[in-house]
Amino acid sequence: MPDGAESLIVEGLDVRVPGRTLVENLDIELHPGEFTVILGKNGSGKTLTLHTLAGVRTIGDGSVSLGNTAVGALPRRVLAQRLALLPQDSDDVFPTTVFETALMGRHPHVARFSLESQEDRDTAMRALARVGLEALADRELATLSGGERRRLAIAQTLTQSPDIYLLDEPTNHLDPQHQLEILSLYRELVDNGACVAATMHDVNLAARFADRCLLLFGDGRWTVGPVREVLSAGSLGELFDIRMASVTWQDYELFVPLSSNRVD
Repeated sequence: MPDGAESLIVEGLDVRVPGRTLVENLDIELHPGEFTVILGKNGSGKTLTLHTLAGVRTIGDGSVSLGNTAVGALPRRVLAQRLALLPQDSDDVFPTTVFETALMGRHPHVARFSLESQEDRDTAMRALARVGLEALADRELATLSGGERRRLAIAQTLTQSPDIYLLDEPTNHLDPQHQLEILSLYRELVDNGACVAATMHDVNLAARFADRCLLLFGDGRWTVGPVREVLSAGSLGELFDIRMASVTWQDYELFVPLSSNRVD
């Protein structure tokens, strides 16, 4: 477990958009050493919930605390030292190299008016190696494929070295090989004491790598619990408004969509 790691505690949280409550009275604790996956249909509030937990979206009713301190009360630099948010997509604001982009993850740890140390640079290079981009360190960002950019964004969060990773669709743009490699990487971080919460669409990857799942139904309702208790053909069918079947393969329970329940 990272030194001083604390749980992210959510109490009575409402997530709203104009005219609609997506998540109502959410109570959940995200602990060190746990991998939680957030599942739900498009528009159910997954990203908004994640952004609220990260402190980048205003909290209405309820609270989000890191240990005993409200997330909103922490200085941004201090919060960034302890919590990293991976957005769904990253914009290219400045022309830069792969290495320079990864190194930006060290900014919360670098004193004002100071340059990155050799240790910071080594941390960034190790992060690139973990996502298989060390050979591209000197490449211009604009020359990367979508999947390479996604792995670079992940490397930047690794360089940040937080206790808590909040990941919005971490497997976005990744081929199956890299999906498995990246989720295995986060599983390893969790097993070594990190806290990971990720939105995902692939139910079977969630079932394989997560400890718990938070299901968001988009109408205020939610449920959370261990993967084997929460995920079933029935619960997923209700969540996604689709008929589902489950099959067992090599000790894994796999979920297969059959047909939509929607009548057009």
